[in-house]
Amino acid sequence: MSEPARQLSFLVVDDNEDIRDVFCRLVERAGHKAATAADGQEAVDTLQVETFDVMLLDLTMPRMNGVDVVRWLRSHPDVAPDLKIVVISAWAGEHRAVLQELGIVTVMQKPLRIQQLTDLISETLRDTEF
Repeated sequence: MSEPARQLSFLVVDDNEDIRDVFCRLVERAGHKAATAADGQEAVDTLQVETFDVMLLDLTMPRMNGVDVVRWLRSHPDVAPDLKIVVISAWAGEHRAVLQELGIVTVMQKPLRIQQLTDLISETLRDTEF
């Protein structure tokens, strides 16, 4: 028998509570842990005290948007150096160039399909195997 897959830890960052709840339920149903942040500032505060494998990040939020969160992380490389950042936004297209400059390779369009999240989890587990 093979060993069970490693449990991943997700930070779901979105200003829409319903979206946060749905993403968390999907992550937890897949056997992983999920925490939430209601905006970019809350995400930055959380990332400074907790470790996550994956951040599902919305772009359009109050206080600090998703692009600013990524910029902040790039300027603080000691915070979450191994974090996989996945941008999930209905408006990602207009930010694609700046996201690429910031090193974001995974961008998903809202609404997110369950299969996309399942594939993301599988890919992340493959990428983090030791």
